[in-house]
Amino acid sequence: MDYIVIIVLQLAVTVANLALIAAGLAIVFGMMRVINFAHGEFLMLGGYAAIVSHRAGVNLWIAMFVVAPLVVGAVGAVLERLVIRRLYGRMIDTMLATWGISLALIGLVTVVFGNTVSGISPPLGSLEVGRYAIGRYELLLAVVCAALYGGGWLLLRRTSFGLIARGTMQNRTMAAALGVDPGRVYAVTFAAGAAVTGLAGALIAPIAGVVPTIGAAYIAKAFITVISGGAAIIAGTLSSATLLGSINTAFAFAFSPVLGEVALLAAAVILLRLLPQGITGRFFRKSL
Repeated sequence: MDYIVIIVLQLAVTVANLALIAAGLAIVFGMMRVINFAHGEFLMLGGYAAIVSHRAGVNLWIAMFVVAPLVVGAVGAVLERLVIRRLYGRMIDTMLATWGISLALIGLVTVVFGNTVSGISPPLGSLEVGRYAIGRYELLLAVVCAALYGGGWLLLRRTSFGLIARGTMQNRTMAAALGVDPGRVYAVTFAAGAAVTGLAGALIAPIAGVVPTIGAAYIAKAFITVISGGAAIIAGTLSSATLLGSINTAFAFAFSPVLGEVALLAAAVILLRLLPQGITGRFFRKSL
């Protein structure tokens, strides 16, 4: 029984990790159709922002939940203003530009911090389940993930900004005709996506540590999760993260963590072959 409980808890943690690293990309790609190859570096910046501010004396929770999102959100706003804004609707150009930004951020952070791993000790200790144990902080990530997606659903469904943002993404010309400034909506949306990504990077830092090239370890998973989910931003990302996370956890416990990662990638390939429009292209079509 203890073994089953620990598997269920680990499954929740794995799904939460996938959903967290994909949340910011779901906003930027899912809503704006901007392929941001610098997404992994935004995660990395969030981790460094939390670590540096915590070492400077800022409370750990404030560093993760306030400082990191604000810093990365500001970086995203500047990059949107200087680069991304000029490339909307030009997918290949956006890919190349964000790839260049990715390389520039890796080089800049390497110069400042060096190519060594930085980290924060995970707080809260561990939860014992019989002979097994799991970190309480990892379980907290699952709670934060649920709150983040729940808040995102309420924002997009129940607020005027959410309605304006969704309408602008669906029909920019009509939104402009109704007096909405599409450029401002795009800027706020991109900055919000960057801020959420920074939060995810800060939350992952105590578990995985941070190194300038860490973005490469997450960007593939993030894109796979978002694309496999389909058009629905929240329902798609959560359903994809749940499916892929379940497969990852099952293979990791049955065989090894390495085979768990391989199984995740293989499942994503098969899923996209069977459902090229993603999970919400076939199911949950009216979901957000």
